[in-house]
Amino acid sequence: MLDLIISGGTVVDGTGVPGKRADVGIAGGRVVTVGEVDDSASRTIDADGLVVAPGFVDIHTHYDAQVFWDGGLTPSSIHGVTTVVGGNCGFSIAPLTDDSGEYLMNMLARVEGMPLDSLRQGCPWDWRSFADYLDALEGNISINAGFLVGHCAIRRAVMGERSVGEKATAEDLSAMEALLEESLEGGGLGFSSTWAPTHNDGAGQPVPSRHADREELLRLCRATGRHEGTTLEFIPAVGEFSPEIQDLMASMSREADRPLNWNVLTVQSFMPDVYRAQLEASDLAAAQGGRVVALSLPQTMSLRLNLTSGFILDALPEWAPVLALPLDERRRAFADPDVRSRLAAGAASPEAGLLGFLANWENMTIAETFEPANKELAGRKLGEVAAERGKPPFEVFCDLSVDEDLRTSFSPFIPGDDEDSWKLRAEVWQDERVVVGGSDAGAHLDMIDTFACATTLLGPGRRDRGLIGLEDAVHQLTDVPARLYGLKGRGRLAEGWVADVCVFDPETVGPKEIHTRSDLPGGAGRLYAEAAGIEHVVVGGAEAVRGGELTGDRPGQVLRSGVDTETVHASV
Repeated sequence: MLDLIISGGTVVDGTGVPGKRADVGIAGGRVVTVGEVDDSASRTIDADGLVVAPGFVDIHTHYDAQVFWDGGLTPSSIHGVTTVVGGNCGFSIAPLTDDSGEYLMNMLARVEGMPLDSLRQGCPWDWRSFADYLDALEGNISINAGFLVGHCAIRRAVMGERSVGEKATAEDLSAMEALLEESLEGGGLGFSSTWAPTHNDGAGQPVPSRHADREELLRLCRATGRHEGTTLEFIPAVGEFSPEIQDLMASMSREADRPLNWNVLTVQSFMPDVYRAQLEASDLAAAQGGRVVALSLPQTMSLRLNLTSGFILDALPEWAPVLALPLDERRRAFADPDVRSRLAAGAASPEAGLLGFLANWENMTIAETFEPANKELAGRKLGEVAAERGKPPFEVFCDLSVDEDLRTSFSPFIPGDDEDSWKLRAEVWQDERVVVGGSDAGAHLDMIDTFACATTLLGPGRRDRGLIGLEDAVHQLTDVPARLYGLKGRGRLAEGWVADVCVFDPETVGPKEIHTRSDLPGGAGRLYAEAAGIEHVVVGGAEAVRGGELTGDRPGQVLRSGVDTETVHASV
């Protein structure tokens, strides 16, 4: 007798081959039959008219802390994701020392947009080793989760306050190498780091990994390569990559003999030369015996910015010192005409580079307001409101923010929703140098909605625009990322493989409307969107989501390197 039969659906197995009508029989957490099932089962799911696919694999999330207060790992799970990888961008929360937790909390609040009160109240911070951290998650998650070892946590644990501002000594390097190897031995899926100029800590200073030199990165990559089933993730820069950055990523991959994926490749028709030049990093790496892969979202990235977190805005010239001030001082600064003048000039300066698009204040939309008197302003362009008030748009931006204690959120105009951009995006989905992903789920909770990237590809990208076939879309969301990370028995529906399954309606699948949901510890809010058409999500043979709602079961596994992953070498 089987545990579960999913009957009468169109099975799209993740490999890219045409789907077929078949039953899926499951027992002991594994797929035992794909075809006609004659046996009986404890439970049957009628999938007539639905697609039966492998659960989606999301390799770029930041659920490291949220997993403690939300074992359902929402909203990813309700969008059909059955496996996530956290610890990206150098930002894991293990290993810990007695005095590094406070620093990491404040860093995550600033750089990843996680409310500080939620981090304090919802996360125990009582582990020390990476293995201890993973052990604390066992039996508490609805979907599978593995975590990379973050460079910032390693550097802070070894160097303490010196991790910001100082070069590592020979002794520091040896200690970091040993701690990384201990963490990988304890189950870390690999090593992550960042040099991105937008990544600043709670004090507004570059995060610890940004103070690492090339040799430090290469030494830690070599250490990663000594452990089975590991990989590399890196955030190199914003915009076009310098020859030095391209060579660094190639060298990191080659030294570790592991693939390196970087985030995020943005495809827009008005500047195609930028993303094409970024993809040349993959060609250089291949020529040098490495493998560099870009993560690219299947959608236009939308942003909500505010002066409370200051994320992204703090990368503009002159802005970081002001956004590092305590909130009361910051509010006074944004009320100061001299400060405003300096900030406006910095945003419009050539040094702003690609981020200079943020200075297009008149086309920025007021996304959300918090004072009753400002309610009618939500959804309007700053330029329209500025014209009514007889002020420059940037003055209205500052006035409104100051009036609402810096809580007001604004959406800059981001090009890329045009037909040409979508067509270019579809070409990128087929590029072997690219993996669809980069959701950032669990991070920037008041700023982005990219957590819905899987249902966006299947709905707006596939069904509405016809830019990708069903089988290929499923392939890109399942088997491609699973094979990149060497996930054993996951990413396909095949006999003997783990029964991670998503059953969805191809005619209705997609993200629902985004809204703010105040369900974080301490009452903080986050942007959220339910999924349409995701009918059942099965993890290890147990139903984790039914009809868009969590069942309450926690069948997810904590994934550990070398146990749940196999080694993927750089040369393929």
